[in-house]
Order: sequence, then C-alpha cells, then structure tokens
Amino acid sequence: MNILGISAYYHDSAACLVQDGKIVAAAQEERFTRKKHDHRFPGNAVDFCLEAGGIEASDLDLVTFYDKPLLKFDRLLETYIAYAPSGFKLFLMGMPLWLREKLHTPRQLDIGLRRKYKGRYVFTEHHESHAASAFYPSPFEESAVLTLDGVGEWATCTIAMGRGNRLEMVKEMRFPHSLGLLYSAFTYFTGFRVNSGEYKLMGLAPYGEPIYKDLMIEKLLDIKDDGSFRMDMSYFGFCNSDVMTSAKMDGLFGGPPRRAETDITQREMDIAASIQAVTEEIVLKIANYAHELTGAKNLTMAGGVALNCVANGRILRESPFEQLWIQPAAGDAGGALGAALFTWHELLDKPREVVAQDSQFGSLLGPRYSNNEIREYLESVEAVYHYYENDADLVDRIAELIAGEQVVGHFSDRAEFGPRALGSRSIMGDARSRNMQETMNLKIKFRESFRPFAPAILREDVEDYFEMRPDENSPYMLLVAPVAASTRLDVEGSGEKGLEKLKQVRSTIPAVTHVDYSARVQTIDMQHHPRFYQIIRKFKEKTGSPVVINTSFNVRGEPIVNTPEDAFRCFMNTNMDVLVLENCIVLKQDQPNAKEIDVEAYLAEFALD
Repeated sequence: MNILGISAYYHDSAACLVQDGKIVAAAQEERFTRKKHDHRFPGNAVDFCLEAGGIEASDLDLVTFYDKPLLKFDRLLETYIAYAPSGFKLFLMGMPLWLREKLHTPRQLDIGLRRKYKGRYVFTEHHESHAASAFYPSPFEESAVLTLDGVGEWATCTIAMGRGNRLEMVKEMRFPHSLGLLYSAFTYFTGFRVNSGEYKLMGLAPYGEPIYKDLMIEKLLDIKDDGSFRMDMSYFGFCNSDVMTSAKMDGLFGGPPRRAETDITQREMDIAASIQAVTEEIVLKIANYAHELTGAKNLTMAGGVALNCVANGRILRESPFEQLWIQPAAGDAGGALGAALFTWHELLDKPREVVAQDSQFGSLLGPRYSNNEIREYLESVEAVYHYYENDADLVDRIAELIAGEQVVGHFSDRAEFGPRALGSRSIMGDARSRNMQETMNLKIKFRESFRPFAPAILREDVEDYFEMRPDENSPYMLLVAPVAASTRLDVEGSGEKGLEKLKQVRSTIPAVTHVDYSARVQTIDMQHHPRFYQIIRKFKEKTGSPVVINTSFNVRGEPIVNTPEDAFRCFMNTNMDVLVLENCIVLKQDQPNAKEIDVEAYLAEFALD
C-alpha cells in the first residue's frame, strides 16, 4: 500500500512516501525551490517521493494531510472574535487566504497532484502527526511521547503514550499558552526572524546571564508543577497584531525590540539566557509529569521546541527517563512523515516492526546523484576536478584535507530530511583549530560570529570528549552535552564578557566548544552514515582526534544544498577550499574563475537576515 503524507500552506512544506509501512522517501520543498521555509504545496517534493517509490500519483492508495484545516480555522476565528476590535487588521490579512485556499485544502491537494489521484484524503490532527513522527520510527516498543511547538489546531503541547502500533493522546495544553510562541516572541524581541531565528537565540544564550528569568516568571507566566502555564497576553501581540510582543513588553525590558542587523547588546544576550533558562525549566517539568502519567522508561519527542537541543540534553541527564529519541525532522516538515505513519498504524491498524537503532535510515531520505550525473555537470561548467575510483583513496584524501585546516563541502549519498546536515550535505572542518569557528561563520556561512558549530565524533569515542554515557547514540545532532573535563582548558579570571568570550580557547577542540563548555553532539557510526564514519576514522588515524566540525552545506538565508549545481554554486560563491561531490574532489585553487569573496559586499548586496 502506498501512502503519501503532506505538510503544506503554513511553514516548511514537505512530502513523505510510506510503502507498506516503510519510509521510502521524504523531502522538504525548500530544497528544490531554494526558497527557505517554502510553505507552498510541495509539488517538487511529491514528484521526488513518487519517483523514489517507482509510482505515479494514480497509484497512491491514500493521501494524508498533517493537520485539520477546519479546526485551525475555528481557532483563528474564535481568536479574532475574542480580541475584537483590536485584531481586525489581522483578520483582514488572514481571512482572504483562508476563504480562497486553506478552507478548500482537498481542492488544493487535487490541483497539486495534477488531478491524477482519485482516492480520498485523510486529515490527522497536527499534534497527532507530530506524535506519530516521534513514536513510530523510534527504537522503542513503548514510550511516552511529548510534542511541543507553537500551535497546531488548538494544542500547543501534548503528552501521549505509544505502545506497539497504537498512540493514546493523554493530555494537552491549548492556545494561546504556548512554549513555542513564547520562545518565538523573544526571538522577535531580540531582533531575529521568527520561525528561523530560534537557533540564533539558543546559540546566543550562553553569552548572557539569566538575570531576567525571575522577572519573566513573575510578570509573564504562571507556571504549574506539571509544566503547564498561562501567559499574561497583555505582553504579547500574536493574537491581535502582526508582531509578537506588545508595547508593555518594551517597558519590562527597558526599550523596544532590537532592530534586525543592528548590534547585539548585553541586554539581548541576557534576555536570550533568561528565556532559555525558563524554557528548560518548563520542558523538564513537563517531561517529569509525562513520566509520572505514563510510567514509561523511554521518551520520544517532536514539534519545533524539540529542536531545542540544550533542553533535550537536560531531559536525558536530569529526568527519570532512561532513553530519549527525537524526530530529526521535528518541525512541521516532519508532520508529513507522521501523518503517513499515523494512517498506516493507527487508522489502518497495521503492525509495527521495531528496529534496533530506528526505522528512519539515518534520516537520509532525500535525493541522491550518481557519479556519472555529477561528472557530467562538472564538465558542463568546465570545473577542474579529481575523480577517485577507489573509495579508500578518496576517504584518505578528504581526511588529509580536513587535517590541513581546509574547509570541505561534502555532498554524498541521499540528502537529509530535516533541518540538520548529518554528513551528506555538510561543511566539515578541523575541530582542533582555534580559528575555524570564526573563519567558517564569517567567510563560509556569512552569518553571526557567535553561532556555535557542532562536533561529529565517532560513536565509540563519545565518552572521552563529552559528558555522555559510553557509546551514547546521538546520530541526529539533537542533544547538547558538556565537554569532558579531560579536554577542558582553564579560562577562569580572564575577564571577557558577552561576545568577547569568543576569544577564549576553552578546550582541545575549541572550534566546537561553546562558551558554556557545551557542544551539540552528533555521534557517527557505520550504520547511519558509513562514508562520514570512514572519513572521521581516517582523520583520527592521521591526527589522533575523532572529532570534526559538521555544519550544514549552505550560506545564511538559503536552504541546505540539494543538487550538485547547488553545491558547486555555494562552493564558488564562498571562501570554501574544497568541494567533494560523491567521488569527485574539486579544489578551489584549481578553478580558473575562483576568487576571494568580499563578505561585507556579499551581505550588503543580499541584505540577508
């Protein structure tokens, strides 16, 4: 049976094909259109999934959509009425689109599928889709399931229990009281873009002090022991305006929100530290309550807040749960996968086979390209490249280049599904380098210098470098852990504050050690990412270190690269040293049209945020 899951029309549209219960393909539309967070019908992603499954739209047995538009419309309408007349502007902005398109989702799906699909549509609730995406691919026969995001139809947080092929929704918290929207409100207030800048807020937090935490809890929130809370909506604007916070919030923090692209001050750093601390406290309370309700020893998670890997690390270390598995495409894109699996297991009552690691295949579910296709492209643009017939020679050369402090763009295997590059569409560097973080942020990624990079480490070596259990599994880069004491360097009494902390060398792997001695860890093993494992293994042979930098292969404001053409263009338009396309290695120094990129001119021209 062929089931196509779709998420669309709100944020990060995507498609996923499930055949007889197996995830065959999944991709986000933004990778094809090159429009970040593309919310339109995922026509390109659908075409890719159908091709990967060897079928046409007419061969589909069911198409399932990741939420219920009528319930969402009900919530919007009730909110407009509750906040009338102040929400009238928002009503005028939103209603035409709803009346024209979103209330007619089946018709929009018919158009998107070119009217080739003649079956029925199944609509799952938003948080059912999230919960299914977390539980069904997980390696657990049973687990508690926690979903946290901005808002679905009405729910903003749910606790469920998964057993075998069944999901039981147990508790929920409802709009407008939302941890996701609370975090996004401060993303907006600190001058970053909502729905994409939350990573920046989390990365900025360690540069500040949580001096506003008590103020936030006192003025903005009423938090209960079970983690549920109510927000004082007089400080927030998302119910009745097109901004996230009100003028009352300005008074609480001594001025208006920071304007995008202006200097980040100590205030923003301290606000980031404070809201991160509040978020972690709430998440831990909810996780503890989920354990109390279910008695489960395992926890699975999804929803946008599940991408807060600092909070995730604290759940693993401090909650009663023994094991944690987080959906790598935890945001709305993963809803497409969850909707398809929910339909297969819950609605059709099909059995579930639990796989030891998980059944998501390392989340390598997107397109891949053959060496022949890559060589044909490189020759069409007259690129100079070296082709390696022997994989061992190729891996040795890549490891040698990384050890020589070359910045390497790596394009191999199927593209990752979700917001993280996991080795297939990655930029790699030497984690031992004292200059690599700033170099890669400013000269390669064209982004803020404070943004931390993630370490990729051989799984068998993880406890030697990070405070994690022996052989701890973190293949999807969704857990933050402290750097092991044996690798730390003392910087006490150095006196740096705020962004000046960047100058401090804190460990023997400084390029991936954040200012609070933490790192967002990805463990690498042969099952999930065989090529990446071999590269790091060879790098370790050459240097003694099993740790490299892994960051997504893109520049600021663009989605992760999807095709060889995307990768080559990104390579030539940044100060990257090396490009690996499957078995082809392209050196910047060999290219006749290569030039040093003026970063300031680049940012000024594109005005990227």
